[in-house]
Amino acid sequence: MKKAFVIIPTYNERENILKVIPILLETFKQIKNWEMNILVVDDTSPDKTADVVKDFAKKYKQVHLVLNKKKSGLGGAYLRGMDQAFHEYGADVVFEFDADLSHNPAKIPEFLRKIDEGYDMVLGSRYIPGGGIPEDWGLHRKFLSVVGNFVIMVILTNFTIRDWTGGYRAITRKVYDAVEPEMHDEKFTGYTFQIGFLHKAVKKGFKIIEIPFKFVDRTIGVSKLGNEYIKNNLLYLFKVRGKEIAQNRIFKFVITGGIGALVQLLSLFLWRAILPYELAVFMSIETAIVSNFIFSNIWTFSDRKLKASQYPSKFVQFNLASGGSILIQVVIAFLGKNLIGLFELFRLPVVQVVIDTGMIYAVVGILVGMFWNFFAYTTLIWKKPTESHA
Repeated sequence: MKKAFVIIPTYNERENILKVIPILLETFKQIKNWEMNILVVDDTSPDKTADVVKDFAKKYKQVHLVLNKKKSGLGGAYLRGMDQAFHEYGADVVFEFDADLSHNPAKIPEFLRKIDEGYDMVLGSRYIPGGGIPEDWGLHRKFLSVVGNFVIMVILTNFTIRDWTGGYRAITRKVYDAVEPEMHDEKFTGYTFQIGFLHKAVKKGFKIIEIPFKFVDRTIGVSKLGNEYIKNNLLYLFKVRGKEIAQNRIFKFVITGGIGALVQLLSLFLWRAILPYELAVFMSIETAIVSNFIFSNIWTFSDRKLKASQYPSKFVQFNLASGGSILIQVVIAFLGKNLIGLFELFRLPVVQVVIDTGMIYAVVGILVGMFWNFFAYTTLIWKKPTESHA
């Protein structure tokens, strides 16, 4: 029978843990195809929460305790508990679960059904139909949760997941094994753990689904949510998003093209000092092509870098592809002029610049030419290596 462990991080949750363990044990009786367990990870609470858990463990073999000698934070507690559950107890799935009963235990069978259906990670979501947050939450708390989740979706440009900060989750062993090695940075010790873990799981392509649940505010004790919540989360989000953009091939392609344009302009001045204008223009274009070829090979397509023996033939292809872009721009300009015509659109009075349809044809030609170049580079010059199957 497969094993599941409900991990509960605690710090000064004595009264809550007295209530939540019996409720969970009662819920487990409804689950027939999983061996259910509770694993409390206590950060040596001054209120002796651990003593309460030890008393339960003496009566119920399903109850387990991990005691941290010092406060490790939410992320640290979950990682310690997951490590224990998967490696020491042979768990197949772990749950993230709050000690204060903010998470409805009755939803656990639904989580497990989704795991049985083949999902790798199941998220309890407050922001899909059927979910919800307390109506009596203060404006500050609602802002942190509702607006915070929207900001996360915008920054990560991922709107498929609606609840990025929720702490009610079921996680399979293979997700943990893939993500855990990347979760030992100090920034993941607190609440940033939730966003970071989920973000990394999404990036690795795991099958993830949300199920609705209504969040209930705690009635005993105080929330551990501090002011550092916003700062730490934003720092993490902007850092990872900036890194993703910088590593994006299209971003690299655009930057390389911009460098090439600058090289073309600067080299034109140099070539004109020693060559006739027409030849200087040609040589400046070719200089820019050489620049683009070098930067494309060592940066934009660094994962498909060419071998030295390929340089001559690939450089010829690169020139032909670049020539194709120029041809596209000329054709679009020709068709625009002859089919639509050249006429003024508007003027910029301060700088006395006239914007006409010729400018529009040029912009369209450049964009279509860039699309052609990117297509040619990725499919002809720096092709993705084909996988060999023995």
